Amino acid sequence: MTKSYVLTVIAAVFTCACTTHAAQLDYPTRPVRVVVPYLPGGSVDFVGRVLAQKLSEAWGQSVVVDNRAGGATNIGAEIVARAAPDGHTLFMASVASSVNMTLYNRLSYDIVKDFAPVSLLTIIPNLLVLHPSVPAKSVKELIALAKAKRPELTYASAGIGSSTHLAGEVFKAMAGVDIVHVPYKGGGGAVIDLLAGRVAMYFSTIPSSLPYVKAGRLRALAVTSARRAKSLPDLPTVAESGVPGYETQAWNGLMAPAVTPQDVVTRLHTQVMRILALPDVREKFAAQGAEVVASSPAEFAAFIKADIARYAIVVKSAGLKIE
Repeated sequence: MTKSYVLTVIAAVFTCACTTHAAQLDYPTRPVRVVVPYLPGGSVDFVGRVLAQKLSEAWGQSVVVDNRAGGATNIGAEIVARAAPDGHTLFMASVASSVNMTLYNRLSYDIVKDFAPVSLLTIIPNLLVLHPSVPAKSVKELIALAKAKRPELTYASAGIGSSTHLAGEVFKAMAGVDIVHVPYKGGGGAVIDLLAGRVAMYFSTIPSSLPYVKAGRLRALAVTSARRAKSLPDLPTVAESGVPGYETQAWNGLMAPAVTPQDVVTRLHTQVMRILALPDVREKFAAQGAEVVASSPAEFAAFIKADIARYAIVVKSAGLKIE
């Protein structure tokens, strides 16, 4: 083997390695799909669309939102879990991603093993709202009314396993009350029936109910987060209103299929961090009651594991299970 041959082989290997590395850094090389496992119009969809638009502008490449509603987010999650791990198919995860790990006896995917976390994006507190006919002006009065059971109180949710459902279950357990869950196929139906007085209360997302609160058609008692919402600083939390330690909230984050190349995850994460720091993005999210939470992939992974464990306790104590 000649010295010149060895040098030629080394050069070829080096060139190949550099070419492969460059190919990864050239990501994206074609349109990127962001799968949102909900119908258009909700908070997860809103955040996903803002992110997709900004990514498209940054890359000069099409980034499209693909709404794949159904199966309590499981349909969309499975699509991404089975997609090519090259960063061109992404998933907008939410609190349902954590809840479903315990809520369902069988899932075709594992949110921890089958996904690569990119970043937690926003956290959105729920808003405890009542129909005006309910004679309670505070959380303490609501608890007293529920314990009196005259009449039996009902609470709406956007569906089994949703943040609006789990907020109610945690409230029942911590406040020691028995209120009846009425699930809907989305938040729209829940708000409609609440406005009509067919249900008594709803742990709503802020954007879907705040306009009706301002119009006097619903009464807001508290937010479900540990701290007061920046968008509603005068409204107390459930915890400071009579249920110490109470905290539930919706969240959403960006994920890719597992084993997506680290260079791709890193480039995607860098762009997401830049986008979340933009003043116009923060203003848009704040208008929806969403608080920006920019995290590292490792921090997001730890958050999901903790969230799964937290909601597993709620799901099991409430006896919730779906085949």
